[in-house]
This record gives sequence, C-alpha cells and structure tokens, in this order.
Amino acid sequence: MTEVVTGEAVALELPVANFPSRIAALLLDMLVQIVLLAIVVIALGTSSASAGRDYFAAEFLTAYVLVLVAYPTTFETLSRGKTLGKMALGLRVVGDDGSPERFRQALVRALVGVFEIWTFLLAPVGLITSIVSPRGKRVGDVFAGTYVIQERAPARQALPPVFAVVPPPLWGWAQVVQVARLSDQTAEAASSYLRRFAELSPQARAALGIQLANAVAAQVSPLPPAGTPPAAYLSAVLAVRRAREQASFAPVPSAATPFAAQPAPAQAPPTVTAPPTVTAPPTITAPPTVTAPPTAAPEAVGPAVAPEAPEHPLAPPA
Repeated sequence: MTEVVTGEAVALELPVANFPSRIAALLLDMLVQIVLLAIVVIALGTSSASAGRDYFAAEFLTAYVLVLVAYPTTFETLSRGKTLGKMALGLRVVGDDGSPERFRQALVRALVGVFEIWTFLLAPVGLITSIVSPRGKRVGDVFAGTYVIQERAPARQALPPVFAVVPPPLWGWAQVVQVARLSDQTAEAASSYLRRFAELSPQARAALGIQLANAVAAQVSPLPPAGTPPAAYLSAVLAVRRAREQASFAPVPSAATPFAAQPAPAQAPPTVTAPPTVTAPPTITAPPTVTAPPTAAPEAVGPAVAPEAPEHPLAPPA
C-alpha cells in the first residue's frame, strides 16, 4: 500500500501490485507478443519468398520493433494503463502522483522494455529493480515515472457489528481519547485481529489481544478504565479513529469570504382574502306624510248668550 497526495491535498492509498502478479501479467503479454510476431514472420515469409535475404531481415526487424513497442504502447494509452495481461490480473499502470498513464509514459516504458525484458543481459536488472523498489518499479517505470497498482483487490472482510462501535461502558472515555498518534500499521493489525476474533482459539485470542492492546496503549492516551477487555478497548479505539477521520473530510464552510451571498429569507405565502361581498343598494322610501294638526274648537267661556238682534235705525221707539 502506498500513499499518494493529490493536487487537492487529499491522501489516497493505492495498493501496489505484488511481484507474482506483475510477473504473471508480463508472461501473458510476452505470450501474446510472441504469437503476433510468429504470425507476422509467417506472413512475411510467404509474401517475400522471392525477395532477397536482406529485404526479409529489414521487414522482420521492423515487425519486431512494432510488435514489442506498438502493442504495449497502444493498449496502455487507449485503456489508461492496461494491457491484456494486466487486464487478466487486475493491474493498471499509473503515474507517480496517481494520475492515469499518458502516451509519453507508455512509450518510454515500451522502449525501455525492449532492452529490459527481451534481452538476456538486462532482464536480471529489471527483476532485481522490481524486487528492491518499494513500489515494485522496473527500469522502465523509473524512467517513465510510473508504477503498477492492484486495481482489482479481493473483497475485504467487514468487522463484526459488535466490534464496529464503541462499547457503552467506554462512551465517556471515548470523548477524550487521543488517537492521532496511532499508526496505520498498528490500526491495521488491530482491525485484522477483530475480524478474525471468532476464528482464533481462546488461548491465541487472549495472548494476541493483550499484545495488541499494549501496542495500541503505547500510542493512545489516556489509558482505558481498569478491567477493560482487550477486544472492547481495540474496537473503541478503531471506532473513534474512523469517526474522526470521516469528520476531517467533511466540508467546512470557508471564513475567507465574509461577503458571501446569504440565502434569501423564506417568505410566507401570500394570504388569499375572500372577495368583498356586494350589498344591495338601500331602498329609498317615500318621506312620511305630514298630517295637519287637528283644529281645536274654541272653548266656550260662560253661559251661552244669544246674540241680540241689532236695532233697526228706523224702527219706532217702543
């Protein structure tokens, strides 16, 4: 396993292909190239039977270089680092920074491979370089800036559910434990122990658990509560480590842009009012008739006196 830091400062762990897988893929590719070369030689021998020996030698040399150089260059460029042998073994060629292989890198690997793989003098050099290099690089990989990774790895056994979380008695301790100094090798050993916990015999389980717990305790602080079983201690440490690694990759809002656009506040939907009711126009009533007040008869005062007849001015005196 090798760690590659990308341009975004993200650490990627790419599994380096092991030596037997690379040798098997190389032998498959050599077999394909030998078959192609044999077909080309037969075709050249049939077509140039009447030509001279020099003409045949020139054609054979051209075909030899084309098969040994064009085959890996074409396949690795078009398939981003794969040949037929690498496809069969689940391998891929990548750049030193983890990027896909480019045409220039594929061409350099193929040209160096003509001397490194197909000559008896330099073949041992390539084998020794592949064994000694931490990334399994042969001479062509050194010049091209590439290496081979194991793209199709076997499925990894998951942790049992009981070992995938912090045990309840250690919840309080897990809030303050410091796991930054825990190395990847120690964490991987503890994880492998927990995955194979049910397969181990009781004696091996106890001895290996104590050994791994002591190794983890040397890199983790503070110590767990007294009487904590090794398996519970290891599962708690690994669960805390996973949780903090996942939290470190969570997106954090940037404080460098104080004038970033803020989301508009949510507005309440407009209330729909009922249409005003239309009232009927008021009815105009006729004005009330004014009745004349009743005429009151003059009130008689005293006894009624008959009016005297007026005296005739010419009447004789009585």
